[in-house]
Amino acid sequence: MGDVPPPPDVFTHRASRAHEPLRTFHPRRTALGTDRADALERLFPRWGFSVDDPRVPPPLTPDGLLDTVALFGRAAPLVVEIGSGMGDATAAMAAADPGRDWLAVEAHLPGVAALLLLVERHGLTNVRVAHGDALRLLRAAVAPGSLDAVHAFFPDPWPKARHHKRRLVQPAHVGLLRDRLRVGGTLHVATDWADYAAQMHDVLTTDPGFVGGVVPRPAHRPVTRFEQRGLDLGHEVTDVVVRRVR
Repeated sequence: MGDVPPPPDVFTHRASRAHEPLRTFHPRRTALGTDRADALERLFPRWGFSVDDPRVPPPLTPDGLLDTVALFGRAAPLVVEIGSGMGDATAAMAAADPGRDWLAVEAHLPGVAALLLLVERHGLTNVRVAHGDALRLLRAAVAPGSLDAVHAFFPDPWPKARHHKRRLVQPAHVGLLRDRLRVGGTLHVATDWADYAAQMHDVLTTDPGFVGGVVPRPAHRPVTRFEQRGLDLGHEVTDVVVRRVR
């Protein structure tokens, strides 16, 4: 199947405004295969929304917050996946945990389309997909104390020292994630980048609102194709799980 260009406009990342926090991802445009382009056209209007484009917004409450009952058609605990990649882990975890709803927020179109196809293939009713910057969505439209869990598996490690300020797991961002979790809710991060793992551990275990630390990979987190490639190369994967206590 031939590649086709990504659809225009609605999937464009809006330029950062003055004084907006640095993005934790690098926007890029990637050609899509025919199946994925078709998935965006057919399935995104049903199960997706844009963080950035007001023409395809999420449902909002009168006070401008994400209306999860309208989005999922029910009231249930909500898990936010920051950077769901190609969606295989999200789809597997959502299928195994139908009592919770899963909102995957992914900045890159191939991953958005791939997850939409998995949702359709497996008949998942508890998954929705947002395209754009997860931190922007959390700041603007997610109520404090409203999330049951936040996951960020293998976020960009930004390996160069001058780019570490763009890493997701740092005190300012972690404060936002903690605020959006309910007391008792969990933040689960994983990386195969050693110095980022050390940073994750230090930031999360010194935050007074969290308890927890490094754990063996929980059985409910499947090994993704991306992760397996790293394991095959000898990379060590670190999972850090913390729970909000105040």
